[in-house]
Amino acid sequence: MTILCIGRNYLAHINELGNTVPQEPVFFLKSESSLLTRNRPFHYPDFSSDIHYEAELVLKICRSGRNISLSSAHAYYNSIALGIDFTARDIQERSKKAGLPWFTAKGFDHSAPVGRFFPKQDFPDLRNISFSLKLNGQIVQQGNTSLMIYPFEEILVHASRFITLRSGDLVFTGTPAGVGPVKPGDMLEGHIGGKIALSCRII
Repeated sequence: MTILCIGRNYLAHINELGNTVPQEPVFFLKSESSLLTRNRPFHYPDFSSDIHYEAELVLKICRSGRNISLSSAHAYYNSIALGIDFTARDIQERSKKAGLPWFTAKGFDHSAPVGRFFPKQDFPDLRNISFSLKLNGQIVQQGNTSLMIYPFEEILVHASRFITLRSGDLVFTGTPAGVGPVKPGDMLEGHIGGKIALSCRII
């Protein structure tokens, strides 16, 4: 299984981190062992002191495809969930300053909690899906697919130029503004529309 993640897909998030707007979708991979399901707790790792949450919608790929066309891309995913791209921000910043890859900041074990999947048919307008994340009961992130720089189908088209997407693969589609740190004892709760989609306690 491949876990494919899109970076810099919401302008407000790009601005909050001082990054540049990409000219095409930017993606990176997480390890299969990064997946955390069934609302299990996230164990704060000992190699970082600055773990940040990044909530985003996640697509589940339902058929294999390479060089997918824009007109057919909608047929390659069948359900949507909310996920968290946990990021070791201290490791990421050190790596970026040194011009080095930052896989260890993103792809470590259990860095990708994913909640339950909802059928794509549950969403009448895929270009207008609202989602949010609460930290200890307070909303810290709010997003909507209408604000994406690259919508779902364009992400799949671009990614499939380079790698074959296979059934069961997961695609994280980017995070809106409001990312921030967590600490042991915190509780994260994610929503898609009015539905609770994910919960994750930090221990």
